[in-house]
Parts: sequence; C-alpha cells; structure tokens
Amino acid sequence: MNARERVMAVLNREKTDRVPVDMWLVPELVEQFKEYLGVTDELDIYRKLDIDKIVWLGIAYKGVILKDPNEHQEVNHWGVKFEQVEANEGVEYGEVSFNPLKEIETLEELDAYPWPDPDEFDYEGAAAEAKELSKEFVTLGPWISLFEVYCQMRGLEQALMDTVMNPELLHRALDHIGASQGEMVRRFLEAADGAIDMVFLSDDMGSQNSMLMSPASFDEFLFPRIKDWCEMIHSYGAKVFFHTDGACEPIIPRLIEAGVDVLNPIQHICPGMDCEELKEKYGDKLIFHGGVENQHTIPFGTSEEVVAETKMCLEELGPEGYIPCSCHFAQAHTPRENILSLIKTVQDFE
Repeated sequence: MNARERVMAVLNREKTDRVPVDMWLVPELVEQFKEYLGVTDELDIYRKLDIDKIVWLGIAYKGVILKDPNEHQEVNHWGVKFEQVEANEGVEYGEVSFNPLKEIETLEELDAYPWPDPDEFDYEGAAAEAKELSKEFVTLGPWISLFEVYCQMRGLEQALMDTVMNPELLHRALDHIGASQGEMVRRFLEAADGAIDMVFLSDDMGSQNSMLMSPASFDEFLFPRIKDWCEMIHSYGAKVFFHTDGACEPIIPRLIEAGVDVLNPIQHICPGMDCEELKEKYGDKLIFHGGVENQHTIPFGTSEEVVAETKMCLEELGPEGYIPCSCHFAQAHTPRENILSLIKTVQDFE
C-alpha cells in the first residue's frame, strides 16, 4: 500500500499492511531534514522516510487586507496582527500583537466590521493543488475555526469573559466567523471535486489541566455551529478532522454527536485523556491521530524513551483506528534521532 491507500484504509476502518505514521514538523525541522536527506522539496522528506503524510491544504485570500505600517508585523484577513518574537535561540514565531475586536461594544459595530469575503479566496488555485496532491497523499484542509479565531480577534481573556458577560456579542461574532469560513469551505470542496479528504476544524477547548470553557458554554456557542459544518463537509464526501489540545474529554461525546470523524492530538498527559480509557469509550466512534508525547518525551527524552512512548500509544490507542504522530508539531532543536525512532517504531510494529 502507498501512503494514501494506507491512511484512507484507517479512516474507513479497513485492513492495512501496517499502521500508518504521520509527522508534524515545524519549519526549522523541515529544513534540517531536507539537508539531512539531501532533498529540496518537503514532500520528498516524507517519501524518503516512507512517512504516510497527511498533507495540509491552504487557500489564499485575494481580498483587501489592512496593512500595518510597522514592517515587522503581519496582518491576516481577519485583521489580526502578528509580531515575530524569539521563542528559542534562532527560532521565531508569530504572536498575536493586535486584536481588532478588542474595543468593540455593540452589535452594530460587529456588523460593520470588514469580515473576509468568501468571493475573494483563490478556489481555482487551491483546488488544482488539492487535486495534484491527492494523487499520492491524503489531503487535509483548509484550517477553519470558530472560537480560536474569535480569541485572536478579541483577545483570549475578553473572549472567555464574553461567554458569561456578553453572550449576544459572542453569538453575533461567531455567526460572522462561521458564515465566512463555512461558505469558503463549501466553495473549496465544490471546486476540489473530491480531492479534499478531510477538513481541519481547530478549536482548542482544553488547557493542560481542565477545560477552557464549560461544557454548557461549548453546547451553547460552538456545538450547533460545528454540527452544521460537519453536515456540510460530509455532504461533499469529506471527513472532519478536529484539533483540540489539552484536557478536552468532557466534550468528546458532543464532538462525536456533532459529526467529528478524527480527533487530534490526544494529549494523554492531561487529566481525563488516558489512552486506554479513550479507546474503550470512543474507539468505535472516532479515529485517533497524534498521541506521542511532545512536551517532554520527543524533545528531551532518549531514543529508547521515544520508542517506549510510541509503543504505548500504539498498544493503547490502536493499532486499528489510530494514526500515530507527534502530539502537535515536533519543535525546533528536537533531536533528529528521536523523530526517526518514532517513525521506525510505528513502521516495525506488529
């Protein structure tokens, strides 16, 4: 089986020749692996290492984006500004530096905001890329979100306060966010004509120790909107890949009810996220993706510890209905040997 056939078999709960292995690498590691393997194309990393890569699809926005006069800041199509900050020696990441909805107080102001126009996305170019990539790999994208986008636009603290103090404003904002992205995804799925295998829904609901919002708030603000998205995505024959870090177990039954097919990343060191328990309770309803611990073991553990961690995930989350991967992106300065140990352990697993 090739990479596409292997992953699709897992998604469809069919027999595979071996357990597939995916890998998420930050740009710094992509460059290191290119040099290590003597390749120039990122996809050649996965080909040479026989990784069953689920490739990410993006879609460019061609509409007007308000520019920041400060050259060191980037602005996205939501009007959110990002500033590059040094996260580690020689490593920079974009951190939100301006929340365009922070000072908004009325529904009229929200309605007047320049929300992204679904007419302004490059469907033709994105669909062509999806069709080409889907010949060899399972495709995932585009990235869409509800509350995560709202947090960037409003600020995390104020966004969480709005669930209690300003629910009407939050509902109206989520209506705008949902309508813009929902129509974009619908048109992308239409243009791609079956070349999009999964759509990436991302809304981090869990912290390291607990939920970020109550299950009741999730039900009020997010569940019906996620359900509508899932139904639309399924109508085009695609599956729903849902990303939430942290201790999110209390809402997993609702994610299943909404129509989520694949849950990522299974941060099992968090309360309620024990691999064996998740497999027993939800293994017949969800495909699991991720799992291999990425805060301690992959970046700081020994190769032997990575092997043991990977085997534990394989035995407790799988092997059926599971796609092993790093639990979120493997970070810069992660030992190459640890990443290779993860990959080989999965490939050799029987």
